[in-house]
Amino acid sequence: MATGEGRDWAATLRAYRNPKVLAMLFFGFSAGLPLLLIFSTLSLWLREAAVDRSTVTYFSWAALGYSFKFIWAPLVDRLPLPLLTAWLGRRRGWLLLAQLSVIGAILWMAFTDPAENLHLMAFAAVLLGFSGATQDIVIDAYRIESAEQELQALMASMYIAGYRVGMLVAGAGSLKLAVWFGAEGGYHYSAWQWTYICMAAVMSVGVLTTLLVAEPKVDPARPGVFHGASDYVRFLLLFLLAVAVFAASFFLGGDLVSAIKADWLATLPGDALLAGFVLEGGRLLLALLLAWLAARLGVALGLVRGEVLRETYLEPVADFFRRYRRAALLVLLLVGLYRVSDIVLGIISNVFYLDMGFDKDQIADITKTFGLVMTILGGFLGGMLTLRYGVMRILFLGALLSAATNLLFLLLASGGADVSLLMLVITADNLSAGLAGAAFVAYLSGLTHVAFTAFQYAMFSSLMTLAPKLLGGYSGTLVDAFGYERFFLLTAVLGLPVLLLIYLASRFADAE
Repeated sequence: MATGEGRDWAATLRAYRNPKVLAMLFFGFSAGLPLLLIFSTLSLWLREAAVDRSTVTYFSWAALGYSFKFIWAPLVDRLPLPLLTAWLGRRRGWLLLAQLSVIGAILWMAFTDPAENLHLMAFAAVLLGFSGATQDIVIDAYRIESAEQELQALMASMYIAGYRVGMLVAGAGSLKLAVWFGAEGGYHYSAWQWTYICMAAVMSVGVLTTLLVAEPKVDPARPGVFHGASDYVRFLLLFLLAVAVFAASFFLGGDLVSAIKADWLATLPGDALLAGFVLEGGRLLLALLLAWLAARLGVALGLVRGEVLRETYLEPVADFFRRYRRAALLVLLLVGLYRVSDIVLGIISNVFYLDMGFDKDQIADITKTFGLVMTILGGFLGGMLTLRYGVMRILFLGALLSAATNLLFLLLASGGADVSLLMLVITADNLSAGLAGAAFVAYLSGLTHVAFTAFQYAMFSSLMTLAPKLLGGYSGTLVDAFGYERFFLLTAVLGLPVLLLIYLASRFADAE
């Protein structure tokens, strides 16, 4: 892997003007736009439409596609699209389809009043989550295949910058539009309708970028390609069957989990954290097991040839273990734990700011708007440093800074609603997060093989957030048990094993 050592700063800055790098700014914007249109923005729309809180929270499930996108990533890697693949190529064809699906889903939401038809809004939100996650899969694969490894950090930092700007437009921008269109106050469906129409129009940034950029040049003799059109159709049917079984078992199992948890807590009232972690984890594993059994049944019944299934799912995993051999588990641990310190703290950060006495305007202006600028600057800095000094060194620096800046929250916890201190903490925390994020995306990109780019990167990026999100779901319980000061100390300590994993992984890379 090229480290970039010896490159002067002027050459590093000039690399940001590379058209391939600049394209990632617009692709990042296109990728960042859909997410908040499902989460915070849609939640406010639903509450204004007098939808009850419990139903509003159910809509967060519409974004589950982002956590399980590795399941259909092989389709993106292998399935040719009628007309689009011949016209634009494998990656850009899929990218245009995903972006048009995002636009269609946003317009569907725009022309659906949740006060009148909540079920149609739910279907539209699910389509937006699925389409947005598919767009992420293709953009990640395009980024990895379109440029050499030494440019990946710069492309990652530019992508992160665009992603954050897209989230800002979909979040704060949408709310300002909704206020402007509904100037007289109260709930006005037309205000939200025009807001979402504007968001659909803004997605044209991604569409134009897709039409203007070049298709990545990949060896046409790449391994693992299907041999007949019927293979694609059958595999798609099997995929839909497995997804249906997973969704049904996961969501229908919610009531059963709640009942078992209630009985558990009635017997052992002090074990809410353990009960939730075990039961929710078991629910997820059971749903995945049933989906796998459904896929195996489909193979046994002749719906899909076993060879196709092996090439699609097993071969990309086997390829990774063949290339990394004894270090494979070490690398997977690093991928799964690198963001744990940041994500666990970030989930409860807004609640912490409110508890410290900061008002909503201060939280929005400092932690969101100012924090966004610091994250983007950190991403650019991380890209330049990675290009100049190499991925592993900056990966280590990012992990060290992420853990260390969590300790600054201890000062904030004892200092109260001190705006100057909050700005200091946000500056340090978001700069380090942006730096670490750029280096980490470059590292993940280097782990993939060109034959399985979409699936392997989707697998790594899903693994990246799985453990942190599972732990983060209990951050409130931990704060109730230990208090904010000990909780922040714990999040910093969680980052220490990551430093050891990076050291060991870099030793392996040097040995290779």
